[in-house]
Amino acid sequence: MKITGIKAWQVDLPLKEGRYSWSNGNFVEVFDSTVVAVETDAGLTGYAECCPLGSAYLPAYAAGVRAGLAEIGPKLIGLDPTELDVLNRHMDSVLRGHPYVKAPIDIACWDILGKATGLPVYKLLGGAAQERIALYRAISQEAPEAMAAKIAGYKAQGYTKFQLKVGGDADQDIDRIRITRNILDPGDILVADANTGWTRAEAARIAAAVADLDVTIEQPCPTYEECLSVRRRTARPFVLDEVIDGVPTLMKALADDAMDIINLKISKVGGLTKARLMRDICVASGTPMTMEDTWGGDIVTATIAHLARSTPEEFCFSATDFNSYGTVDIAEGAPRRVDGFMTAPDSPGLGITPIFPALGEPVLVV
Repeated sequence: MKITGIKAWQVDLPLKEGRYSWSNGNFVEVFDSTVVAVETDAGLTGYAECCPLGSAYLPAYAAGVRAGLAEIGPKLIGLDPTELDVLNRHMDSVLRGHPYVKAPIDIACWDILGKATGLPVYKLLGGAAQERIALYRAISQEAPEAMAAKIAGYKAQGYTKFQLKVGGDADQDIDRIRITRNILDPGDILVADANTGWTRAEAARIAAAVADLDVTIEQPCPTYEECLSVRRRTARPFVLDEVIDGVPTLMKALADDAMDIINLKISKVGGLTKARLMRDICVASGTPMTMEDTWGGDIVTATIAHLARSTPEEFCFSATDFNSYGTVDIAEGAPRRVDGFMTAPDSPGLGITPIFPALGEPVLVV
């Protein structure tokens, strides 16, 4: 089987809540997502999606996905999409860096492999290690009382895990954490995610101020070294996200005992092939993960679900159903939340079919 063509569509994904805000005053109101198709001479087509969280979150941006695909796409024609390690080594040799560009190619090829074998991707990733995947809800940064009210509403929908967007004014962040923790039940999970927004001094102060609470601290500062310093000052459970961008940083963090949990964003690390490797390292080292991505719609949600379903429950701290945040459906067959849980489709591949009228005309044809 050979790759014969690559197409990409640009699609806007407006938010139901109108705006998603996180640290340092950053916000997005409409996500710019790219849907990718990898076509083959066997008549099979694989699909994937990549949606950076704006341009101020990671070294990635929406138009960069499409520019990178235009650059790398012609160099992939003729490769076997089912030879995923060979494919990834080739992508790394012809385009240095830019893992988020390569991710949708890799994921689409997993979709092809599943269709070719008649198996859902989660079986190819190791099998059904869990049936239902517990979800978290990200709570956009607002006034403390408004965030608490949103948590109460989502708790009524079955969520028990909440990622609180902090990384703003230190005093307000302390209030955000205290007020929201107060409305949760024992056993509910609260993660205070600063998204690199605190200085080391602010992070140390806030961690000390909430030391009596059942709260997890996530990615307080911009650099690994700053986060490690904060980690060593607090007994609160600790998550690293933005600074864990591949196997080398993961291995260093494990050796340094730099965290209790990582957020494994599929497009950030280059796709399912590399995410699976990092997942397996985490399982072997006893490190739980949140399975997620930078953002997206139905196809990203399906991809997350397959990786999560093939991960043992005790190592799957939580996962994300991004398609429940938006107003636009872009694929049939995608997972849907039920009482705070989702699962991966049992159909071959990712188990989704793009809704082409929602995508419009391709913006890239290779």
